[in-house]
Amino acid sequence: MGGGVRAALRPGPRRLRHPDPHPEGVLPLAAGRAAGPAVTPGAGPAVAAPDALAEPAEPVGAGWTGALSLANGALWVGWFGPLQILLALQAAELAPPGTAKESVLAWVTGAGAAVALAATPVFGAVSDRTAGRFGRRRPWLVAGVLGGAGGHVLLATAGTWQLMLLGWCLVQLALSAAFAALTAAVPDRVPRRQRGAVGGWLGVAQILGVLAGTGLATLAGGVTAGYLACAAFTLLAPLPYVLLHRDAVLPADRRPPFSWRAFLYGFRLSPRRHPDLAWAWLTRFLINLGNSLVLLYLLYYLRDALHHPDPENGVLLLTAVNGALLLATVVVSGHWSDRTGRRKPFVLGAGVLMTAATALLAGWQTWPGALVAAALLGIGFGVFTSVDFALMTDVLPAAADRGKDLGIINIANSLPQVVAPALAAPVVRYLGGYPALYLTAAAIGLAGALFVRRIRGVA
Repeated sequence: MGGGVRAALRPGPRRLRHPDPHPEGVLPLAAGRAAGPAVTPGAGPAVAAPDALAEPAEPVGAGWTGALSLANGALWVGWFGPLQILLALQAAELAPPGTAKESVLAWVTGAGAAVALAATPVFGAVSDRTAGRFGRRRPWLVAGVLGGAGGHVLLATAGTWQLMLLGWCLVQLALSAAFAALTAAVPDRVPRRQRGAVGGWLGVAQILGVLAGTGLATLAGGVTAGYLACAAFTLLAPLPYVLLHRDAVLPADRRPPFSWRAFLYGFRLSPRRHPDLAWAWLTRFLINLGNSLVLLYLLYYLRDALHHPDPENGVLLLTAVNGALLLATVVVSGHWSDRTGRRKPFVLGAGVLMTAATALLAGWQTWPGALVAAALLGIGFGVFTSVDFALMTDVLPAAADRGKDLGIINIANSLPQVVAPALAAPVVRYLGGYPALYLTAAAIGLAGALFVRRIRGVA
């Protein structure tokens, strides 16, 4: 991987710089329509933009979408097999005398989350600059799954909690590199009019990957076997995409000169320069934060507020209802959004529906009310998952920075998992218990849904 990093950071010839604001060399596109041949403006003869920086126009086929989705599912297997089952079991085995297993698990998962939060935009930015015959994204997908599988093997052989922490941080670092490359492949290859559908299939792969990872970890027959099973799946499932589908090549002379100052400054999200991206980020962050607040204390809500006789099985049933309706809507809504050419009404409607479902948990504190809320949340989050992903790819400012910008966007998925516990505990304890928590979550989600209306460049 070190050679790939050096190749990505090596400056290209200084005589060719990408013009700022449209490095892909095309005028802004309206409603996803092609604007004619891509050219780089400037004095002298026009220079055609390379495929890696052009706005995609040719539709992708089912084979490409299926292979990309399978690779995406592999990453979620690699993450959630450990997160759902294996890390907790291993923490109980490796906790030092006098140290609670919960503390060890918190240290390990917290460190891994911090690594992932920083790694995704960094690897996205590095992949943006990668020039070589294998393309910009594929080398980092391969390196990522190799490193992730290596991290699983290290976890499988760890005899101390320190090695466990190191192994999990390696998994998070490597799979974040693969994830950054994989998500950037969508705006690289998929026309705007197809991105809702592709986002829907990636959402299906994510859900099935979580389930498959949990199943592998449970059925493998022990912690060591579980890690090795996750490593094998993570390593093998991306092969169809890696071996069968070409990645567009970025010519070395089309990279702008590298400087650390510009590289680090590029991670700043500027609402003034890119207001649509900023509003889209805020929309995603707030809706995800509201959803995280709903899920965080669900077991305690069933036990303490609804007095459910078997809260663990109650959570399982609510999760099944939610997941089934999410799967039923995620692809359909993405296709529908593509056909209509509109994104914002779907995101707004999904956010309002999720707000209503969350408020229902506050005002109708019964088991039937929880079932209805789980169903509505599944429908709303299914629509949001596919269409908001497409919307985010539509507001990316520059083709040369797709990986980096999508990595920054991914922080809006991860950060709510850090913020939600810090916000939920004082609300439940001091401001009115679970009704106050769910009304707070509803208000946050509604604000996110309404902010999508501030986006101007997408219908």
